[in-house]
Amino acid sequence: MASISHYIREIGRGKQGARSLGREQAADLFAQVLDGAVTDLEIGAFCLAMRIKGETPQEMAGFLDATAARTALVPAGAQPLVVLPSYNGARKLPVLTPLLGLLLARRGLPVAIHGTSTESRRVFVDEVLTALDLEPRRHVAEVAPGELAFFPTELLCPGLKRLLDVRRVVGLRNSAHSLVKLMNPSAGRAVIVSSYTHPEYAVSMAEVFKLVGATALLLRGTEGEVVADARRLPQMDGFVRGEHVPLEPGRKGTLTDLPDWPEGTDAGATATYIREVLDGRRPTPQALRVQVEHILRLALAS
Repeated sequence: MASISHYIREIGRGKQGARSLGREQAADLFAQVLDGAVTDLEIGAFCLAMRIKGETPQEMAGFLDATAARTALVPAGAQPLVVLPSYNGARKLPVLTPLLGLLLARRGLPVAIHGTSTESRRVFVDEVLTALDLEPRRHVAEVAPGELAFFPTELLCPGLKRLLDVRRVVGLRNSAHSLVKLMNPSAGRAVIVSSYTHPEYAVSMAEVFKLVGATALLLRGTEGEVVADARRLPQMDGFVRGEHVPLEPGRKGTLTDLPDWPEGTDAGATATYIREVLDGRRPTPQALRVQVEHILRLALAS
């Protein structure tokens, strides 16, 4: 069995003493982790060491390189694929990632949501999609223009799903939870929609998009989901093949036109709300309307 102990010695010296890896080293390390070529003890040590040290943009780019080489990619189509990662779920607010995806599909774009449940106390996107009669894909295939498809993480990359599940054992997030918000599961052109929870992550995530030459939209989402918070209009930054494109300066404070939320966050109530918005019985939140237009702009530029 292979060993990543020499990498752990570098990254595991604590926040002050740890040394960062180069992109190729990081790719080699993450490849062994995804392939299951190392022991569970080494995987735990890797997760905790990176949690304490934090990933540099070069390291995350290397992790993405290794993941891309092990991902069953969605075949390229005529239109760029809009990629919506969904891994945080609902805590206090409904999961509106399906609404964002369906609004984009209505405008003629192919949309892929990828995700999995990462804990037991939240409502996740697959539950809402099931309530909307949208079943997960059972195999990886092209997404047609105007179609929304959900790809479970394990279908795209089983090793990544295993690494995400480490959280259930050790109780802490690891590098995989950051990586899934940056990954591109498309074999062709794509617009990755990504979100951060704390401002400092916006800087490092932007650097990663520049390094990998991604076309992406980055914003502070809703409880970790990639949907603009409907109670306010957040800043949105775009990237076209790695080049930064300012999109939306955002507004401070709460919007005066507040959304008429569903009662509770359960999947059934959220699905009913989404249907009512799509049918025109409830207004589309302003922040989502703005987000959709910016994603369309990036798709045209990709």
